Amino acid sequence: MNYHFSKISSSDFDSTITKVIDELKKEGFGIVTDIDMKETLKKKIDVDFKKYRILGACNPKYAYQALLVEDKVGTMLPCNVIVQEHTDGRVEVSAVDPVASMMAIENEKLLAHANEISEKLRIVIANI
Repeated sequence: MNYHFSKISSSDFDSTITKVIDELKKEGFGIVTDIDMKETLKKKIDVDFKKYRILGACNPKYAYQALLVEDKVGTMLPCNVIVQEHTDGRVEVSAVDPVASMMAIENEKLLAHANEISEKLRIVIANI
């Protein structure tokens, strides 16, 4: 099973970030973390890295439902979406597949929630 789904954007890096955030909002997600890996790696270990952002997306309704079903599921939240610029200038957007993540937890109720979130993230990626 693949653990993510991806798409190449037709826009530049900054425009893609904006589009991803807008599309996530349409599906009920907010951004709870935003990690700029290029900046972080430069600051922490003085290396140059490509443009790479990790957006921690959370749909509060589904997060709450998942936490009620399995109180340790927070170790796998939020759903990460990455935007990265490749050396050839292409910008790729990838989202974690929550179904793959939740396979580690043997709880059918949780898997049902993961399927719903997976579909919402697939819509986001498709709309990029």
